[in-house]
Amino acid sequence: MARTNLNDLAAFVMVANERSFTRAAAKLGISPSALSHCMRTLEERLGVRLLTRTTRSVTPTEAGERLLRTLAPRFEEIDYELAALSDLREKPAGNIRITTDEYAANTVLWPVLRKLLPDYPDIHVEIVIDYGLTDIVAEHYDAGVRLGGMVAKDMIAMPIGPDMRMATVAAPSYFAHCKKPRTPQDLTSHRCINLRLPTHGGLYAWEFEKNGKELRVRVDGQLTFNSGSSMLQASLDGFGITYLPEGHVQPYLASGQLVQVLSDWTPPYSGYHLYYPSRRQPTSAFSIIMGALRYRGY
Repeated sequence: MARTNLNDLAAFVMVANERSFTRAAAKLGISPSALSHCMRTLEERLGVRLLTRTTRSVTPTEAGERLLRTLAPRFEEIDYELAALSDLREKPAGNIRITTDEYAANTVLWPVLRKLLPDYPDIHVEIVIDYGLTDIVAEHYDAGVRLGGMVAKDMIAMPIGPDMRMATVAAPSYFAHCKKPRTPQDLTSHRCINLRLPTHGGLYAWEFEKNGKELRVRVDGQLTFNSGSSMLQASLDGFGITYLPEGHVQPYLASGQLVQVLSDWTPPYSGYHLYYPSRRQPTSAFSIIMGALRYRGY
C-alpha cells in the first residue's frame, strides 16, 4: 500500500478506538463527514468492510478488529519514537498528557509544575481532570495520577505524595440542628453530600476502618457532585456532611468553618502515585517531570 495511505490507516485507528466519527473527527481536526468518506474509501481500496455503522455507534468488524490489533501498537511505537527524537535536542521537549483527579492536580501536580516548567519552555503538559479509572494506554495518556491502591498491577507506579487520610466534615451551622454522628452507620440519618463516580455512574460509598473492621456506607442527601471543590463549598454553606481528603479541608477546620467527625474511623492510606505502562521507555521530557514529582519523604 502506498505510503500516502498511512494517514487513512491512522484515521481508522482513531475511529476504531473512539467508536465515534464525531469524537475521532474532533481529535483529528476534520469534519465527521470527511472522516466517514475517508473510511469508505479505505474499505473500498482494501475490499473489506472495517466498520459497522449504526445511528448510535461505530464498531469494528471482525476484519476491523484484526487490523486494529495490528496497527494500533505500530502507530503507538511511531509516536513514541518521534517523541524520543526530542532527546537529541539540546533542551528536552515534548508533549506530556496526564490524567488525574482535581485534588491531586491542585495540590500535587501544579505546585511542582509551576516551578519546573519555566526552565523547560519546550515541554508542554496537558492535565485532564477525571475521577474515573481511565485506561491510559487506550486513551493515549503518558501517565496517570491515582491513589496507590487504585493503580493496576501491570503499571509502573511511583509515589509523588505522602500517605493521606479522609475527613468527614460539616459546617457548625449544620450540627446546630442535629447530633453529630458517633459511628459511620449514624450517617444514614444525616443529610450528606455525595460524589458521583464517572466510571460506572454510581455514587461513591464512604469508606471507614477501625480496629481492623472495615465499613462502606452509602449515604443520602439533597446534593450530588462530580467535583470535590463543589462538595466542599456546599458543606461550607451548611448543606450537610461531606467526605473529602483531610488536606483539602484542613484550612477550614483550623478556622472553625468546618467541624470534623468520625476521625477515629479514618486511618491513613497510600497517597498519590504517578503511573505509566511498564513497556514504555520514558522520554527525557517525561523523565524530568518524573524526577521533579518523585516524593522523597521530606
